Amino acid sequence: MSTYFSYKHMVGFEETNVVGNVYFANFLKWQGHCREMFLKSHCPTILNDINNGLSLVTMNVRADFFHELFAFDEVEIRLHLSEQIQNRVKMKFEYWKVNSNAEPEQLVAISEQQIAAMRKENGRLVATPLPVELVEALNQYTLE
Repeated sequence: MSTYFSYKHMVGFEETNVVGNVYFANFLKWQGHCREMFLKSHCPTILNDINNGLSLVTMNVRADFFHELFAFDEVEIRLHLSEQIQNRVKMKFEYWKVNSNAEPEQLVAISEQQIAAMRKENGRLVATPLPVELVEALNQYTLE
């Protein structure tokens, strides 16, 4: 079994800046897409929890960039669980440029994101346990 969940994306012109490389904020957008596709494929019933007051709140995000991407580059975003403490999980994301020829993949960036399970009570967010389905799904992709 793979130690990561994978989401692939083809870079479009609208994601590049005037210089022609990918604008850094798009990496975080793709990270969000990867996380959403993970939920869709591994935790589909969590949408019911979200509709009933659960919030998965982003507590912090950080990223390191090593190489540039350009229009029509294919990037694979790999999600790993790096830590789970109480109502929070920290996920690591790796961004790999996928080459169509015999060249090896290239790591272009890494990022981390910590989310917390929260629920609205009396108009304010309070900590709540992580949904079991989410914990079980993420545990499949724990960093070694």
